[in-house]
Amino acid sequence: MCRIFAEQTPERYAYETRSLRIGGHCTSLRLETAFWTILEEIARQEGLSVAKFATKLHDEVLERHGEVRNFASLLRCSCLIYLSEGQRAPVLMAAE
Repeated sequence: MCRIFAEQTPERYAYETRSLRIGGHCTSLRLETAFWTILEEIARQEGLSVAKFATKLHDEVLERHGEVRNFASLLRCSCLIYLSEGQRAPVLMAAE
């Protein structure tokens, strides 16, 4: 059962740090490469850059909850929601 997970290349789950401007402030986000790929796809479908999508998401969460705790985890969970809603075949499990 774990073969599909174990056979993925280490580059897929390697961390990648990107600098983004969110809410007028420069910040660095460290996510696995697979999540950046999904975020790029989501942003492209929305007609936005990843930075603009992240800013829009950040602002909406701030408006709804008054704060944004653990933004990197929020982005990861957003990717999982995107995949589970059937927007795309599961990228995290795709064979390389």
